[in-house]
Amino acid sequence: QVQLVESGGGLVRAGGSLRLSCAASERTFSRYAMGWFRQAPGKEREYVTAITSSGFITYYADSVKGRFTISRDNAKNTVYLQMNSLKPEDTATYYCAAAVSSADLRDRSRGDYWGQGTQVTVSS
Repeated sequence: QVQLVESGGGLVRAGGSLRLSCAASERTFSRYAMGWFRQAPGKEREYVTAITSSGFITYYADSVKGRFTISRDNAKNTVYLQMNSLKPEDTATYYCAAAVSSADLRDRSRGDYWGQGTQVTVSS
C-alpha cells in the first residue's frame, strides 16, 4: 500500500507560480510512474501530467504544456509539479497518483494509489 500526501497548494494571482509536492510512503516509489490530475468544481477529473518511474520521460496535457513541469526525486520518494503562468482556469483540487504504467495514467486516467488532494486557486 502506497500512501501519497500532496502539499503546496494555495491562492495565487494569475500569472503567478506554485510548486506542488507529493510525498510517498514507500521505498518502492521508484518502481511507479507518477502523475498529477485535477478536478474543478462541477467537472470531471482531468489528467494533467505524468512521469515514468525513472523520471526520464514526461507527458503533458495540451492545456498545461509549456507552463507546468513534472519532476521526481526517487531518493526522497517525492514527485513535484512546478506550475508557472497560472490561469484562473487552472483552479482545481490537484491529486497525485501512482501507477505501474505511465500509460495507465496518461491514457486511461487510472492510478493504483491516490493522494487526498491539495487545493489550487488562481485569482484573476
